[in-house]
Amino acid sequence: MNGLFKAELIKRRGPWQGAAHVELKTGEWVQWWNSKRLHGAAANLPPTEYEELYWQRREDEPGAA
Repeated sequence: MNGLFKAELIKRRGPWQGAAHVELKTGEWVQWWNSKRLHGAAANLPPTEYEELYWQRREDEPGAA
């Protein structure tokens, strides 16, 4: 994960204007990673959409509480 972060954000999007700039862009990257990126193991859906489908399917299962 650390190598991916460095390759996708730090090396590709510099030069950086200081630590505060890196912190801001890191937060934006983490938001993208957790909610918008497409994931091959999740049917090429963003993680948040995949999780919504998971919970929806659980609620639709027979015997679900």
